[in-house]
Amino acid sequence: MLIIGIAGGTGSGKTTVARSIIDRLGADKVTFISQDNYYKDNGHLSMAERENINYDHPFAFDNELLIEHLNKLLRSETVQAPTYDFTIHGRSAATVELKPNPIIILEGLHVLSDEQLRLLLHIKVFVDTDPDVRILRRVVRDIEERGRSIQSVHDQYLNTVKPMHDAFIEPSKKYADLIIPEGGHNEVGIDLLTALTEKYLNASKL
Repeated sequence: MLIIGIAGGTGSGKTTVARSIIDRLGADKVTFISQDNYYKDNGHLSMAERENINYDHPFAFDNELLIEHLNKLLRSETVQAPTYDFTIHGRSAATVELKPNPIIILEGLHVLSDEQLRLLLHIKVFVDTDPDVRILRRVVRDIEERGRSIQSVHDQYLNTVKPMHDAFIEPSKKYADLIIPEGGHNEVGIDLLTALTEKYLNASKL
């Protein structure tokens, strides 16, 4: 089993890269995991308290549960992954069944920031996209998909997103085996990562 970790800043195109690889390899061969679903469960807090949490800090994620689930998948066990509702800043009641497949793709802001998580990754990827492109994508996503106001997106970006990117996400790039500039628009980078993955799949059949 091969675990590919795809990290990068907000709006960098991590999910697009992951989906492009899945399309090339076939969904039946890949288990896709979004680190976003592993935000800590803060349902015991009030809405006001949840709104004040720094969701761009590595400590916002329940990496212990994520690592536990990855280890179960490595043992060929099926797991029930949590899902996260960004409109309420908390986990939803629904779960997603993750089945063990030859390829696991894990994408998220801090996939490369946590040492224990990095140790489980066989291929470490960083999607590197210009800040102006990333922030524009974030504005559109947060307003259209997460019901945020332009003012709240602006405040969050200046208060937590940019400082956390500079402090944790950008420095994690040094751990990457492969850096893909411009995300899903970099066909050469995606083709290279796909070729590496196919090489593993073919070798595992021998």
